[in-house]
Amino acid sequence: MRCSFVKRTYLRHTTCQGRTRPLVKVPDVTVEVVILALIAAFLGLRLYSVLGCRAEHEEETIQGRIEPRESANGGTARNVLPRPADAAQQRPVQPVRRELPGVLPVAERGLRDIAAVDRSFDALLFLQGARGAYRMVLEAFWKGDRDQLAQLCDRDVYEGFVSAIAAREAAGETLDNRLVRIEDVAIVDASLEGTVARVTVRFTADIAAVTRNAAGTVVAGSLNDAVEAKDLWTFRRDTTAAGPDWLLDETDEA
Repeated sequence: MRCSFVKRTYLRHTTCQGRTRPLVKVPDVTVEVVILALIAAFLGLRLYSVLGCRAEHEEETIQGRIEPRESANGGTARNVLPRPADAAQQRPVQPVRRELPGVLPVAERGLRDIAAVDRSFDALLFLQGARGAYRMVLEAFWKGDRDQLAQLCDRDVYEGFVSAIAAREAAGETLDNRLVRIEDVAIVDASLEGTVARVTVRFTADIAAVTRNAAGTVVAGSLNDAVEAKDLWTFRRDTTAAGPDWLLDETDEA
């Protein structure tokens, strides 16, 4: 007899030999469900306790070098090292006296007065121009170039140079001088009188000076030995004039 697979789904079970026996009792699934629910609840409580501690720990703010933290006024601040600018602002600022190279302190007030009425005036640029004027005036005088001297000198200084040139020419002498180098240039005095600015410059230079007679013979000096010369030259300019030229107003020995 063949076994019937359909009968297996009913309350009775028939074997393939035709004998019948009671079906295996189906266990009560309700008990198993309750046990599984209790196990799930226990595991859930354990998981919650672990995750709850982790979450509370992660919610704590960790102060670091970059993370923002709450400041006293309710805003956010960063725990970073102060910048040099911030540190400088915390210290009292000490007045720094700015010294100009080539300018004596006694002349600084006069230079400020000149710069106040003449915005184009610059002490350093003036020194450069004075250095060039010193060379041009000396070379013009040695050569007897009256036209060049007239452009660089005030009337009184010009007349003094022209008088010396005339005396030299009358004696039949010529100057064979050479400016070897300019050692130092410094502003030693400055003033403003009305609209007229005056600046005195001290020149320290090495000059090789030779005087020749009409025959060309050396009568004084030597080109092989340079002599140190120290001169005080005063330059003048009317600050209301359109041109920027300064004229040599006075010469003296330092």
